[in-house]
Amino acid sequence: MSTYQLGDLAERFDCQLHGDADTRIATVCTLQSGKPNAISFLANSRYYPHLASTKASAVILKPEDVSKSPVPAMAHHNPYACYARVAALLSQEPVRQVSDIHPSSTIHETATLGANVTIGPNCFIDENVTVGDNCYIGPNIVISRGVQIGEAGILHSNISVYRDCVIGKRAILHAGVVIGADGFGIAQDNGEWVKVPQLGRVVIGDDVEIGASTTVDRGAIEDTVIEDGVKLDNQIQIGHNVRIGAHTAIAGCSGVAGSAIIGKRCTIGGMAVVLGHLEMADDVHITAQSMVTKSIKEPGVYSSSTPLQPNRQWRRNYARIGQLDEIAKRLSKFEKTIKKK
Repeated sequence: MSTYQLGDLAERFDCQLHGDADTRIATVCTLQSGKPNAISFLANSRYYPHLASTKASAVILKPEDVSKSPVPAMAHHNPYACYARVAALLSQEPVRQVSDIHPSSTIHETATLGANVTIGPNCFIDENVTVGDNCYIGPNIVISRGVQIGEAGILHSNISVYRDCVIGKRAILHAGVVIGADGFGIAQDNGEWVKVPQLGRVVIGDDVEIGASTTVDRGAIEDTVIEDGVKLDNQIQIGHNVRIGAHTAIAGCSGVAGSAIIGKRCTIGGMAVVLGHLEMADDVHITAQSMVTKSIKEPGVYSSSTPLQPNRQWRRNYARIGQLDEIAKRLSKFEKTIKKK
């Protein structure tokens, strides 16, 4: 296990150091479960009571909270993000020095594998696939013809990447992800559905993470595009021809319908729905269970869900919703009468 001096961590992550720079750090912990050689963080005031009694060797916190820390501290304006970077450093595995290809996997002779590539059991790597240096391809993965995967990618297990899709550098794809399946393109003709060929690709940028069982459909004609730094949670559906801007994050069980364009640095809460053929500006934040039904042109926070309430009250309120149109007409008529007087 690698250990670091607290002073070195503070310098690496641009923090102000308070306390013993020689404090050794080897792992992370919560404030409550603090232990020697471990570093924790404080990003939420509700955890102040745990700071005073923590057994951690050091804490990451905001500059204004340094005086409250009983142990050496790294002060940073965003303690949680700083903690994430420290934890990633402490938990990283050594770089593999040799390729490791399981004998049960099938690799087409035209496929190109970079240096130090690991391919687990029962994988299928089709013709003209390119896998970059230092990639990890877990068990039971199918990578179809013409796919390109950038360096240092991690594909965990049971993943399917359809033909000609592109995955950028340092991608993380969790179990069950499907990239490039056909989008839901069908045309109606005399009461029957005619399949519309899905001819585009999925193009994924660098540093993208995609959660378990999430699906990203290929474009109908042009590509579905996931830009750099996008983070997709588990069980998300991304429809064909969608474009998601850089560093946007979408929480679990959400759906984005075909040809929607989502801006940069957006966040979309869990179980939210974005309808197709609309656009969202940069820096838009959609709260959980909301439905986006029209384009959003200005940054900000938007909501459309109904807060939880006792069932009896909810039933009464819901009944009133059906009366809103009639009430609005009566109010308009009343206002006109008042104006005449």
